[in-house]
Amino acid sequence: MKEILDVRNLTKKFKLTKKQQESKNIKTPYFAAVDHVSFKSYEGEVFGLLGPNGAGKTTTMRMLATLINASEGDALVNGHSIIAAPLEVRRNIGFLTNELKLDEFFTPNFHFDFFANLRGIPADIAARRKEDLFARFGLGPYADVRIGKLSQGNKQKASLAISIVHDPAIVIFDEPTNGLDVVTAKVVMDFLLELKKSGKSVILSTHIFGLLENLCDRVGIIINGKMVACDTVPNLAGENSLEAMFFDIYNKTTKEAV
Repeated sequence: MKEILDVRNLTKKFKLTKKQQESKNIKTPYFAAVDHVSFKSYEGEVFGLLGPNGAGKTTTMRMLATLINASEGDALVNGHSIIAAPLEVRRNIGFLTNELKLDEFFTPNFHFDFFANLRGIPADIAARRKEDLFARFGLGPYADVRIGKLSQGNKQKASLAISIVHDPAIVIFDEPTNGLDVVTAKVVMDFLLELKKSGKSVILSTHIFGLLENLCDRVGIIINGKMVACDTVPNLAGENSLEAMFFDIYNKTTKEAV
């Protein structure tokens, strides 16, 4: 398989105030939200990031998407460095976070056309892609409804369609099913599987063990900013469930940190 993502000792440090140092019981003026994380992902693979809130998953994904700068390390996205070639990285990825907020005044139609134009996609190709994605996600009846009047599920589906308007080779999803009803979550899961089958590389973070077990080829576990385990789901779980394995590692890691 072609290597499509190579993360090398990726680190993000945030400067702390004295009050924050005291509250976190940290003596240094910096906090490593992500601490020398390394992993690889391949074409046609779904790679999952698993960890508790505050572990560093979202910060890692934002660095990969070039939304925030890394303090140390690097990552090659389809051969392009997030440090040296961020524009090329952005051309190769689609990024969706549950914090993505589309302008509530405008419609899915407007947003899709706006971002397609921003990406320089020819109008005829953009029109065919919009027709396909809107049909796939059942957005046709809501294409001209303002975002502010859509349900949470339809907002998420609109955000998903717009995030991949340019048909990227790599899609990065942060908690893609968070807050969705079971029907909409199933639509999103099925689409992620279709992306995988089409040869796309999918990087996702989630707290849902079933999603990881059903979708992911490999999983990386991040705790306190560090990658503490990374392997295929069967190799990680062994004879136990992924959930049981995670809590074994989590309890051991947190006890060692005390």
